[in-house]
Amino acid sequence: MSKVAIVVALEREVRPVVKKWRVCAKEVGGRRFRFFEKDEIVLVCGGIGAEAARRAAEAVIAIYAPSVIYSAGFAGALDPALKIGDVVHPRRVVNAGDGSSVNLDQGECVLVSFGSIASPAQKARLRDSFGAQVVDMEAAAVARAAEARGTGFAVVKAISDEFDFTLPSTERFVDFDGQFLERRFAWFMALRPWLWPQVARLARNSNRASCALCNWLRNMNTAAGSGGSGIHSRQAVNR
Repeated sequence: MSKVAIVVALEREVRPVVKKWRVCAKEVGGRRFRFFEKDEIVLVCGGIGAEAARRAAEAVIAIYAPSVIYSAGFAGALDPALKIGDVVHPRRVVNAGDGSSVNLDQGECVLVSFGSIASPAQKARLRDSFGAQVVDMEAAAVARAAEARGTGFAVVKAISDEFDFTLPSTERFVDFDGQFLERRFAWFMALRPWLWPQVARLARNSNRASCALCNWLRNMNTAAGSGGSGIHSRQAVNR
């Protein structure tokens, strides 16, 4: 059993840290997951999007029965004051699809989970509609899985795109399991040199966000190794 479970979308978000962790592949519900284990922490890379995150959260809870599960990873800024590499711990998570929300007992901002990559115009609408400062695609789904199992829930996100940054459309490069098809994306971009500066900036931003997230993971591992428990937030769900 692990005290802390962490769900991220893609391994590249946390690879500098987990590449030295123990890897355990297990099948849950007919799907195969790779779990990264270190001391009392287990991490699973569920894939992009709500469904992928929900499946991964349910799998890690079923196998490891953690006391708390984190939704971790990259997020976009809805507040222009947030910059690349800033790490945020939301105190409230809102599902943009149905308006349900989860209130945590710690944190400093509001995160809204949206069904696709948000353009600057969509970011402005999400900010105004939900009073949110941060947007992602997975946190609300992980919160719902935690609620169903009576597991503690918390969120940590590293800003990978600022309020005015337009992300390339990548939905066509995400498969049914939420995995990013890097090779297909690379071929697509190779034929469109006018997009290269935007993709290069995205890569730099992602690297900075990954460094920030990995530093948080290292601190979490140190706290777990010394008997600490990190931020274990309980949740109250509003429908």
